[in-house]
Amino acid sequence: MSQLNRRKFLKRSAAASAVFPLFTVAGTKSSGKVVGANDTVRVGVAGINGRGTSHISGFAPQKNVEVSYLIDPDSSLFDSRSKRVRDAGGNTPKCVQDIREALEDKNLDAVSVATCNHWHSLITVWACQAGKDVYVEKPISHNVFEGRQCVEAARKYNRIVQHGTQQRSDQKRAEQIATIQSEKYGKLLVSKGYCCKPRWSIGSKAVSKPPAHLDWNVWLGPAPMQPFHGNLHTYNWHWFWDTGNGDTGNQGVHEMDVALWAIKGATLPRKVWSLGGRFLPDGKDQGETPNMQLAVYDYGETLLVFETRGLVEKAGSPPRNVSNEFYTSEGMIKGWNFYPKNGGKPEPISGGSAKVTPGGPFGSFIAAVRSRRPEDVNCNAEVAHYSAALCHLANISHRLGKEVPFSTNVKSRSDNQQVNDAFDMVADNLQAVKIRLEDTKYTLGRELKFDAKTEQFVNDTQANQLLTRPYRKPFVVPEQV
Repeated sequence: MSQLNRRKFLKRSAAASAVFPLFTVAGTKSSGKVVGANDTVRVGVAGINGRGTSHISGFAPQKNVEVSYLIDPDSSLFDSRSKRVRDAGGNTPKCVQDIREALEDKNLDAVSVATCNHWHSLITVWACQAGKDVYVEKPISHNVFEGRQCVEAARKYNRIVQHGTQQRSDQKRAEQIATIQSEKYGKLLVSKGYCCKPRWSIGSKAVSKPPAHLDWNVWLGPAPMQPFHGNLHTYNWHWFWDTGNGDTGNQGVHEMDVALWAIKGATLPRKVWSLGGRFLPDGKDQGETPNMQLAVYDYGETLLVFETRGLVEKAGSPPRNVSNEFYTSEGMIKGWNFYPKNGGKPEPISGGSAKVTPGGPFGSFIAAVRSRRPEDVNCNAEVAHYSAALCHLANISHRLGKEVPFSTNVKSRSDNQQVNDAFDMVADNLQAVKIRLEDTKYTLGRELKFDAKTEQFVNDTQANQLLTRPYRKPFVVPEQV
């Protein structure tokens, strides 16, 4: 795009009244061309640092797939990522800083989203409106409202939307879940997930001018305008509420998705609460989100329990643990084994059958784009919405919580053994890294009742306000998609 045309584009799109007609009017239920088996699927990768490099590597080598666009507010990435595309796919992509520029191209078939969390839903909605299919990284949303809008946009515009919870594309994992749901090894009582990866101090970085190669306005997008600092424009954006969702909504959404998947027919819980805090042996840092969090979700006969612990994998601390466990009336399933509650020998699980579209996450997405069959999508927008929403609900409980001493246990909230064991593990983890419990408080999150049908908290105005966010024009996730 010429400099003159780019100025015209930015001027046109600067007002909200110009942005939404641009995409809403262009998009209809029948918009977007049908791609045949031998036609080239043209993909734009939005967000080309970190996880975005995996998207490039996942799409560019595929037969009859072309990475046509690289989209990122940071233009310093364009040369190296373009080379990656050329080396894998043989073509030279167009490089733009603003997603809206790529969405104007009628020849673009799909968008692959690997941006920061706060951009995931808006790009998904805009892309659906523009007649593009979408592969979107986890979590699909930055808040509950956004996730629902993605679901509605995918339905309204008849778009293929697949979520980056890759275990949904794993045949063996799908068979494990089918086995659990069959109740061959007993009725599921507690579905548990662990997200225990090293998340220690990020320190503090001073406010400064954004680098010249970074379009800071576009990078912030739906987030509030705020000063640039080095911790915000790196991987560490995960630990700020305006842009990320903590590790529960980062790595954790993968294991949260598996835990939810195992509860047959489950969507959102009837009750949720959490506890935790941001604990650092060497004092405070710039981060805002908890690096230790226990979340409990009430599904009636089944509990979903989730541990997020970031003080791991250093001398004296517990090991990394990114996994799932399933406690049944007859024992426990972990990995591919069943452990009877009577202490008998573990046995390999068997009996589950499941259909998964082959090709891994990126190959299966392209297959679904070609077939146009919703059943070919391994993790669709609605499934993605529920898994991401669980992370958001826990964070809302945390943000509305109160600090209490560690002498305050959780037995008044739950008499479940796995919940109490998880609380003890948080305490043990802190002591292992030389944090004195008698000098430390944790945040006991608000216990919240939730209506899964309306996707609203029951009689809690404060909590309902956190289901969405104020948006900065023109980067507004619309009420009507």
